[in-house]
Amino acid sequence: MKKKQSLNSFVVADSTRCIGCRICEIACSQVHSQGNRPLTVGSMMSPIQPRLHLVRYHEAYVPVQCRHCEDAPCANVCQVEAISQRDGVIFVDEEKCMGCKTCMLACPFGAMELVPLFRNGHAVMQHLSLCEDDCSISGLHNRYKQRLVANKCDLCIGEEQPACVLNCPQQALQLVVPREHRAHRMQAAALSLAAVGRNYSV
Repeated sequence: MKKKQSLNSFVVADSTRCIGCRICEIACSQVHSQGNRPLTVGSMMSPIQPRLHLVRYHEAYVPVQCRHCEDAPCANVCQVEAISQRDGVIFVDEEKCMGCKTCMLACPFGAMELVPLFRNGHAVMQHLSLCEDDCSISGLHNRYKQRLVANKCDLCIGEEQPACVLNCPQQALQLVVPREHRAHRMQAAALSLAAVGRNYSV
């Protein structure tokens, strides 16, 4: 991966606020559903495929999604360079992805999965590989199968805020931009030190 000037952004979740409503999953799927109308999420031909998943552990709920690692294991193991860093986001190029599943094994958060690829509500098909073609019994099925690609959070790249963050009714999700976060912390520290200085001078 190429070196960059600033750290990647990422979304964090507050499990004390999350109520498990799954609106984040629906909002995510709607934004990434190509060809769907604004009020449509999934269909018989194009199912709901969120890029984050809500997980329940005992009484707590928390969304699991990509953390956009600085030295991303998924990008490092991708043999076709389908995973790269773009504008502070670890991004999957669906056109390059060959569905080998190596990135799924490399991700330490379990945030990567393989899903069927759809375009305008229709499944994208691909030719069978040579081994599959040779092993198949002629006449039982055609020479195509549905294409699978790596799927993960892309922070709704190109949008002002991720859809999950904007639509969470409990404000349980927050987009963290490290550069801005650090600036806020430094400002807060400076104000705190200034207050201490004033009290000491009195």
